[in-house]
Amino acid sequence: MNPPLSPIRAIQQLPDNLISQIAAGEVVERPSAVVKELLENALDAGATQITVRLEQGGVKRIAITDNGRGIAPEQLPLALARHATSKISSLHDLENVATLGFRGEALASIASVSQLTLTSRTADAGHASEIDGSTLAVTPSSGAQGTTVDVQDLYFNTPARRKFLKSEQTEFGHCAEVVRRIALARPDVSFSLTHNGKTVDHWNITEIAKRSASILGNEFANARLALDEGAGPLRLHGFVGLPTASKARADAQYFYVNGRFVRDKLLVHAVRAAYQDVLHGDRYPSYVLGLDLDPALVDVNVHPSKIEVRFRDSRSVHQFVFHAVSRALAQTSATSFGATPAPLPSPSGAMPWIRGSQEHLQAILQPNAQVPQQQTSFGPQFAPAANGVAQTMANYGALFTGNDPAGGAATYPAAPQQLASQTLPSDDFPLGFALAQLHGIYILAQNTKGLVLVDMHAAHERILYEQLKGALDEDAMQVQPLLIPVTFFADAVEVGTAEENQETLHALGFDIAAISPTTLAVRSVPALLKNADAQTLARDVLRDVREFGGSRVLVERRNELLGTLACHTAVRANRSLTAPEMNALLRQMEATERADQCNHGRPTWSQLALSDLDKLFLRGQ
Repeated sequence: MNPPLSPIRAIQQLPDNLISQIAAGEVVERPSAVVKELLENALDAGATQITVRLEQGGVKRIAITDNGRGIAPEQLPLALARHATSKISSLHDLENVATLGFRGEALASIASVSQLTLTSRTADAGHASEIDGSTLAVTPSSGAQGTTVDVQDLYFNTPARRKFLKSEQTEFGHCAEVVRRIALARPDVSFSLTHNGKTVDHWNITEIAKRSASILGNEFANARLALDEGAGPLRLHGFVGLPTASKARADAQYFYVNGRFVRDKLLVHAVRAAYQDVLHGDRYPSYVLGLDLDPALVDVNVHPSKIEVRFRDSRSVHQFVFHAVSRALAQTSATSFGATPAPLPSPSGAMPWIRGSQEHLQAILQPNAQVPQQQTSFGPQFAPAANGVAQTMANYGALFTGNDPAGGAATYPAAPQQLASQTLPSDDFPLGFALAQLHGIYILAQNTKGLVLVDMHAAHERILYEQLKGALDEDAMQVQPLLIPVTFFADAVEVGTAEENQETLHALGFDIAAISPTTLAVRSVPALLKNADAQTLARDVLRDVREFGGSRVLVERRNELLGTLACHTAVRANRSLTAPEMNALLRQMEATERADQCNHGRPTWSQLALSDLDKLFLRGQ
């Protein structure tokens, strides 16, 4: 049934008050939008101290006081007029916006849907002046230099809009979040927030490291990496959270463009893409990042609330942010939370006690390498060398076999007695040296800070994964031909996939050929994975190639595929390792990017400080 037609009306000019109320529908969405606009005006006025007072979630009252430059009495009526501003005066200014506010709509829109009073005083004025938002009457008042905007009874004249507001606590939560966002961007300004007469937050002037720790909490402060990179007109700075400190919600993500908080899809995607290689499942990273660039290269006038921006060269910005965050995450907290992994000393250097382990760092990925045996006198197999904890280096093939080479129970080497008295070089070997293996799953190591626990499977998986990525990137994937091809039954789809994607399979290091309509033969595999189950590897590769296509699997799904292959090959639980094998794994972790977590995002190691151990046993209390 068609609705009745509305009567025909002549075109007419809308009243100024109705125009302001329509504009208010875009600018003043809820009390938090008022807080945002007024805070931005205060910062544009050069304020270094801002106080925010709220009542009933901001619906009853929003009063914001700053110590900025103030407004001259004769300009107060213009401050409440529509499209009146001191921040731009030409198209050139609009294309080079360097302030947070510039539209000249905020105060007029707010005044049209509330009872607004503005009190301001400049440095050279003898007293403050006050203007009423309803009558526009200017009267003398008292007050220090700066401006106070008092907004009461929001939406008192638009009850339909007021019905859409949420509860008092919900509206206050939105207001508090706006204050936090702006306070994060300006640690050089002090902020105070009160609600219903009670002080909720207060932040003094400080640097960004302390401000972000105060707002996001110690959990973020203790698990973050500093970032400061520049390229041409672009500079990205701030902090990114470690992947192991990710959250279930995206509520700790703050991105600023020239000091303006934005929620831009391009930037969010760039950061998310940088984390995809280290993030677990559907978890969200935490970060506080600021992107500085020439204002002419970004358009901030594409959204009424200025929450979105548009870049002149969006691809370059995306790539810059992606690579900057990726480089920060490639660092490892094993080397003092973000320092570049220290280069391993030469085997011929002045550290003979690590020489055997150094010679076999790569052997963890070359299981059949022949290892020269060293003669020791500490028990039948293991002994501390004169200068430290070097023991006999066993063949790394043991890492990949399913059973104990000797066919008996696992033998754990005794920890050298003088290990506790050794001075461990923390700069070169931050993960310390292995003491024992726990339940065939974890490596217990000692460093200068205390005790280190390593998940050997997760750690080895990351090492293999990075090796596979490097080999594929450099087109240097070494192939291991199988002496006897591994054959297995395959359905018609698998056979067809193998025949149609030979080029992709060869690039990955696989030679899989059909020898009958129902049988596939694996003739070669990547050398890094030669001790894994060839049939399982082949089925996984064929499944991904079939699902995503040969070209896409090497571009869009490459990391997922390589992660699967690395997981199949990494050392399994309940595999006993010798002390040299464990130490070599620790050294390889220190030299591997992103070694703090496996490619599924799980942590690979954890530090238990001596102070934590002292607390457990009440030492010093």
